[in-house]
Amino acid sequence: MNRKYIYPLVIIIVTVVLYYADDLFEKDNNSVANTSIVKRGNSNEFDDSFLPASTTGAIVKHNFFTLSYSEKDEQAEWVAYELAKSDLSKNEFERPYFIEDKSVKTKSADWRNYKNSGYDRGHQCPAGDRRISFEAYNETFLTSNISPQDHSFNAGIWNRLEQKVRFWAEKYDGVYVVTGGVLKGNMKTIGDENVSVPNEFYKIVVDVSNGNYKAIAFVIPNKPSSDSFYEYAISIDEVEAKTGIDFFPKLPDSIENSMENTIDLKAWGRK
Repeated sequence: MNRKYIYPLVIIIVTVVLYYADDLFEKDNNSVANTSIVKRGNSNEFDDSFLPASTTGAIVKHNFFTLSYSEKDEQAEWVAYELAKSDLSKNEFERPYFIEDKSVKTKSADWRNYKNSGYDRGHQCPAGDRRISFEAYNETFLTSNISPQDHSFNAGIWNRLEQKVRFWAEKYDGVYVVTGGVLKGNMKTIGDENVSVPNEFYKIVVDVSNGNYKAIAFVIPNKPSSDSFYEYAISIDEVEAKTGIDFFPKLPDSIENSMENTIDLKAWGRK
């Protein structure tokens, strides 16, 4: 073939290849954000009765957890989800990149805010709670689901509490979980977007068995600790006072009041 025809043909082929390669990369890069089209089984759908009130009005419902986003703190004020017994799995998936949550209207924080900050990108809905499927696992890597955590805290007392929650989900045939940082008081910030670093994190776990409700709540300092997480158990009323969040306003008052003002560690296996 004449050389003057070869060069234009090569240019056309390269252009086409680059066009489709870029399109494929864009689809792959957005795979986590698009998991909202995946439907969960009815047995795993979160009961809205257990959703807290939002102080920001920015509630985002994903397939595997729901959150209320605080733009001024660039993180969720709470993340709520059901951890069903059927969710407990040891599936191994390749760890994805963190990406922004496109469902947050004001945009969630860029993961680069955490780079060289000295803090972990701490999951609120743990990836370990969502190994039931590739889509569920990936969704936990949206940056709306992370908060700056001291590494020793994240890998230590907080991790031990997350493992205990999975134990309770197995024992009680599923539990409801609400978790987040206490976004009050004087907090450090990290990154160009001034992501708040909570001084404390809270976790609330609710079990409903045969129409009986029980709950346990914790507020734990965001720092290394060799203590038992049980040392930080408090009532839900106390968590509400610390956070300014009304946690279970959709439950009947009789159930809400009884559940929120008591601390019964024995009911959760603490002797």
